[in-house]
Amino acid sequence: MHVTSHGGRAKCLQRLVRLDLPVPRTVALSFDAVRGIAAGKMPDLDAILAEFPESALLCVRPSSEDPDWGGPGAVLNIGVNDACYIDLCDELGREAAAAIYLRFVQSYAVHVARLDPDVFDDVEDGGPDALVEILHAYEAETDESFPQNRSEQLGAVLRSMARAWDGTSARLLRQANGAPADAGLGLVVQEMVPGLGLGVCGSGVLQLVNSNTGEPQITGRYLGQSQGRDALGSGVAAMYLARDERGPSLEELAPDAFEALKEHAALMRVRLREEMQAEFVIQNGEVHILDGVRVQRSARGGLRMAVSLAEDQIIPQEEAVMRIDAHSLNELLHRQVAPDAERDLIGSGIAASPGAASGRLVFTSAEAQASASRGEDCILVRRETSPDDVRGMHAAVAVLTERGGITSHAAVIGRGLGLPCIVGASSMRFDSRRKRLRAADGRVLRAGDMVTIDGSSGEILAGEPAMVEAAQDGAFQTLMSWADAARDIDIRVNADTPRDALTARNFNAQGIGLCRTEHMFFDPGRLTVMREMIFADSPSEREAVLERLLPMQRDDFRELFRIMEGLPVCIRLFDPPLHEFLPTNQSGQRELSEALGLPVSEVTRRVEEMGEYNPMLGLRGVRLGVTVPEIYDMQARAIFEATLEASDEGAAVVPEIMIPLVSAKREVELVKARIDAVAAAVRLERGRDFDYRLGVMVETPRAALRADEIAAHSAFLSFGTNDLTQMTYGLSRDDAGRFMSEYVHQGVFAEDPFHVLDVDGVGELLKFGVERGREANPGVTLSICGEHGGNPESIAFCRTVGMDYVSCSPFRVPVARLAAAQLAISDRILNSSKTR
Repeated sequence: MHVTSHGGRAKCLQRLVRLDLPVPRTVALSFDAVRGIAAGKMPDLDAILAEFPESALLCVRPSSEDPDWGGPGAVLNIGVNDACYIDLCDELGREAAAAIYLRFVQSYAVHVARLDPDVFDDVEDGGPDALVEILHAYEAETDESFPQNRSEQLGAVLRSMARAWDGTSARLLRQANGAPADAGLGLVVQEMVPGLGLGVCGSGVLQLVNSNTGEPQITGRYLGQSQGRDALGSGVAAMYLARDERGPSLEELAPDAFEALKEHAALMRVRLREEMQAEFVIQNGEVHILDGVRVQRSARGGLRMAVSLAEDQIIPQEEAVMRIDAHSLNELLHRQVAPDAERDLIGSGIAASPGAASGRLVFTSAEAQASASRGEDCILVRRETSPDDVRGMHAAVAVLTERGGITSHAAVIGRGLGLPCIVGASSMRFDSRRKRLRAADGRVLRAGDMVTIDGSSGEILAGEPAMVEAAQDGAFQTLMSWADAARDIDIRVNADTPRDALTARNFNAQGIGLCRTEHMFFDPGRLTVMREMIFADSPSEREAVLERLLPMQRDDFRELFRIMEGLPVCIRLFDPPLHEFLPTNQSGQRELSEALGLPVSEVTRRVEEMGEYNPMLGLRGVRLGVTVPEIYDMQARAIFEATLEASDEGAAVVPEIMIPLVSAKREVELVKARIDAVAAAVRLERGRDFDYRLGVMVETPRAALRADEIAAHSAFLSFGTNDLTQMTYGLSRDDAGRFMSEYVHQGVFAEDPFHVLDVDGVGELLKFGVERGREANPGVTLSICGEHGGNPESIAFCRTVGMDYVSCSPFRVPVARLAAAQLAISDRILNSSKTR
């Protein structure tokens, strides 16, 4: 019997029977048999009934390939009729017999005869009198007596459940849960154990672990005089299983039955190689196992369960690694809204950086910093963030923007900081001038109002719901160590600050794959100096100002080298257009005029002169390095001096220097000549030698296509897939969020290409770049450092084309480590199966 022919429940019951567990007699009907029933072709009902004692009551349960795909509800007590009722009265008592008959009549009437449940509203809650009433009500509605023949009852129930599976609503529901359109349903017919009677009788569920934490803990409920999963119903007076100070327990009521249940569950765990929930019934003190289902679990619980099974040598370590969804690690690395917390939804946007945080709304970076100084949590709200907002983002506990996409400024910085972030929240109206938000339902939220940002789901919530803290416990560390042993591609981090580097080191990143140096200039103590450099009138004036920035940069780099000791650090030279460092509002320009001793009109004129129509395609990156070479000269000197100083303190440092936005070989030649000259000067001044590697960030289509020419002058090529995607599609990564969901919904794009790498278009350019780069320079190191580096689907592509490492934001490093391991394990399993 296979899951794909009879469903998971049938397969599990078969295995439980083979373990000699006390499972009631069961007959399984295959997917094909159930399809035949739906089409009017009934199986041999007499043959099915012959498998059971003539007086036995039966139940029918669904058995789909995946329990998450749903299915019709179980129907219990099939076979009860007037004659049987009399026998049950003698055996179990009138109340229990009436409850059994009543339950079946109600279920049959609603699910088989398709009567309106309201018909039975006037029927008393239970007992013999209620049974009489409901049988009369059934006859009145159907103009026929309730069926008394067991075969007729069974056939009607099977037909009803088979057709319910093919109903439109059921089909849509399971497809929404990931089921294929042709998913099949099996049915299991099982002998009923009543769970009602004169002795210790009842039903319940038991599992050996806590679903939320994964820790060993007997959990579940037991309800006397009950059937099915009644014990889990709301408002019922169910018992605890193990002794509990909060109330009576099954262990006290029936200790032998409790011990037997624990033994059965432990055997299921070992032999089924999974944490299982046992559905059981007790009849006169004797335990029967009706079903076993995989324990429902949170991301935290699932990881702990997988590690525990491997540590107990029930499953191999690599299988434990394969059982964890890499995406789910985000729930473990960040605080989350508690699963059972009430959510007062006021808006939604793009889930740009995972985790959840609550705080009071602020609308400027200055207000965020003021809140932080008072020890108050705040949510920074902006139409879109700019480099000027980095200080405010550091001060806030979460960020919300009206515009932007998955690779917008707010999203990238948010992920780097581990800061919950929602961008592109166009469902809300942002009024920054009046400092308020208007929700889709008309509610207005003002500065100071408490709001929660759920960056994992993209939901904006009013108030402060309960949270679940991040969990990076021993089980997490153990699983990640197993993952590292299995993977075959390195994982580096995009880290711009010592704080980022420390986070990455804690997550066992194998070096820094991208350090964006421009973020170092936005510190208040440096920004004015940077602006003074921009306003300099000649190269000599710029060099003089840059002399003041040099020690600041040198200290930054030395600290990064110290934190990442023994690991590579790749530093990208200055990339953004200079105008990003200049104030755009009048108050900021007034402050700058005072700092520089220039008239406001002169500052305004210079700011306007530096504006560009399309700055992301303008004077930035290597173009600045060629036309304003003093900036790169200063950075190279800072890197080399920091290299020598850090090498004195520990292992020898070999920095990697990356040139951004290259599109032509000559750009690399020009910048390389300047950097080599700076290196020679530092060697001469210090009287010491050092090594460094010079490479290129490939983020223009032309650079990918001409990678052979560029690789000849480069020790490494790192593909910046954020800009490469932007330029390949002709899409603004900051603005695409406005319509991207509609494009994905209508099937224009299968996924947001800024979130999941487009292997057909952008991937084709990457393949060209990898193949041509390696052909021209076999020793060249190849990687990607765009945000795709932390996406499991994109890592698969990088492995396939032969890249040496991927680099991603700090909090995505564990996700990338696990995804890379799973890909390597899958390949080994596939190759092993081919050689058999």
